[in-house]
Amino acid sequence: MVVSVQIAPPDFDPVFAALADHTRRDIVRRAINAEEGVLELASHYPMSFAAVQKHVAVLERAGLITKQRIGRRRVVRTNPEALLVARRLLDQYEGLWRARIDRMNQLVAETAGAIDTVETKESKR
Repeated sequence: MVVSVQIAPPDFDPVFAALADHTRRDIVRRAINAEEGVLELASHYPMSFAAVQKHVAVLERAGLITKQRIGRRRVVRTNPEALLVARRLLDQYEGLWRARIDRMNQLVAETAGAIDTVETKESKR
C-alpha cells in the first residue's frame, strides 16, 4: 500500500521554481543585504538588463521579493516571510525523510537480529 503525503500545497511550486535558478537565488540574497534598484542589480550579472528584469519578475510573482518605487529607482527587497514559509516547508520534508530513515534503520536492525538468531540456532546443531 502506497501512502501519499502532501506537505506543500500547489501554490508553493512558483516559490521553489523561482529558487531553482542560481541567478534568482543570488538576487534574493543581494536584496536581503542591500536595497539596490533593478539597474544596480543588473550590473552584477553578465546578461542584459531585460534578462535581469525577467528574473526579478519571476521572483516577484512568487512573492519572494517586492519592488518599491523610490524616486526614479525601482528598489528590490526580499520578502523574509516568504523565505520563512519555504524554510518551514523544507523543515517538514526533512522531518519526514528523517523519520523514514529511522524506520529503515530500525527494520534493518530487526532483520539483522532475526538473522543472528537463526544463525545461532543453526550453529548449535
